[in-house]
Amino acid sequence: MIDLIVWIVTNLVMAPWNLLRALAQPGAWLDWSNGESLVRFIYYGGSSELFFVVFAVFLAFTGVGLWRTGLLWRAVRVLEAFANTVGRIFAWAGLLMVLQQIVIVFAQRVFASSQLGFGFGTTFTFDVSWWSEELRLYNAMLVALCCAYTYVQQGHVRVDLLYEPASYRTKKVIDMVGSLVFMMPMAVLIWMYGWYFMWRHLVTPKVSASDQLDLMMRKASILRWNVETVSFSPNGFNAYFLFKVLLLAFAGMVLLQAVAVFYRSYLEWREGPAAEGRYLDRDVSDAAASGH
Repeated sequence: MIDLIVWIVTNLVMAPWNLLRALAQPGAWLDWSNGESLVRFIYYGGSSELFFVVFAVFLAFTGVGLWRTGLLWRAVRVLEAFANTVGRIFAWAGLLMVLQQIVIVFAQRVFASSQLGFGFGTTFTFDVSWWSEELRLYNAMLVALCCAYTYVQQGHVRVDLLYEPASYRTKKVIDMVGSLVFMMPMAVLIWMYGWYFMWRHLVTPKVSASDQLDLMMRKASILRWNVETVSFSPNGFNAYFLFKVLLLAFAGMVLLQAVAVFYRSYLEWREGPAAEGRYLDRDVSDAAASGH
């Protein structure tokens, strides 16, 4: 236990130095034309060093925000606006999915076409089976990129057996604990494992979460881009690496939303019922907006 505490404290103390060093030497991890730079980016993107940098920034910002609550309200508004903007944009993927499916059905059943081309100026032409499998990407976008948006809009599923009859302040405590104990750790775990899962399908030789930096640096000279283009059927969709990217986007957006939930719940708990829903940008129907 003592070793664990010492490890946590040491990493937290080193976090500001690690952040400043990364910001002062961007070429050391952003110059992807250099194998060593790419290796550093891959390693640190899913490392404990990155975790403690993010954790230290969260603690520092929260500490200042406890003193200046206006700073926390601004953070809530920015984070929720980000989730809403991304969600409202990618929610249209549902419509695209339906329209594309209709076109595929007509192309196959009515026109007996084996290929479809879409585009303006530049046309992307693939086999019908490619477009059929690509529909899964739209569904993945809806799940991964609209999850935080759904939470802001309070459209998620909640078990209200204990939550609904609770008092106002108890609900806010439950929300704070839930964001810290469930949302944040879940998002961090998905990111840590999803990071290497994605890169294993983008570069060769394969990288692993168990690889140490010195071992990965020895691979730098032979590291090459090897983007996954394998499909599960002949002429099928061959960009499945995009699903790995969406997995990381999902984890990142859930983590940011967990921060927003924690700050909003704390502020509403501190300021009372009058603060509930303050600055909350929720979608409403025309009927609701007109009061009917």
